[in-house]
Amino acid sequence: MGELIDLRKGQNGSGSSLITSYPFEFRYSHWKSAHFIQLARPCSIDIENAGGNRPLPPHFVLKGGLASTIKGLFQHRNDEGRMKEVYFLTGIMDCMINQVNPVLRTDLLRHMFKKFFQMKQALGLHWHPPLDQVLLPIDSHLFNESAYRSALASAPTLKEIYNVIKQGTEEMFYVISNNYVFYCPRGRR
Repeated sequence: MGELIDLRKGQNGSGSSLITSYPFEFRYSHWKSAHFIQLARPCSIDIENAGGNRPLPPHFVLKGGLASTIKGLFQHRNDEGRMKEVYFLTGIMDCMINQVNPVLRTDLLRHMFKKFFQMKQALGLHWHPPLDQVLLPIDSHLFNESAYRSALASAPTLKEIYNVIKQGTEEMFYVISNNYVFYCPRGRR
């Protein structure tokens, strides 16, 4: 009647660790981890070619707010449009908690909070503390975070803040999609 799927072998039972390849590449991990791991694509290729029998190279462990972000992206992994919405929402949250801008010291902050909570509910997302960092890490040679933060700080209107967040998170989304692979948590087996 029903089939059992051995998740350790991937969805097709072929031994592949691939879950999805686009827009973000998600894989089953070869090692035990309680958190998602973000790994540079060349390092992931080396690990996959070795069948996971290599030590884990330098990587990012996605904990705290980052864990909530990657879970939201994973939840919508088969819908690129929704994933971009998740990352735009993540950019709004990052702006509310980590950005200094005179516009955000006015009543317009209420509009941003309202938009955030409406989008959060529509996407079915939840972030859990600590929330000091929510945007996924990107190596500095791939994305100029200081230019992004400077553009946010100098945006003269709320509309312009949203535009900067939209453009910045879309650029980050493509950089992450092209340069990183995500390994899902794996418990004891």
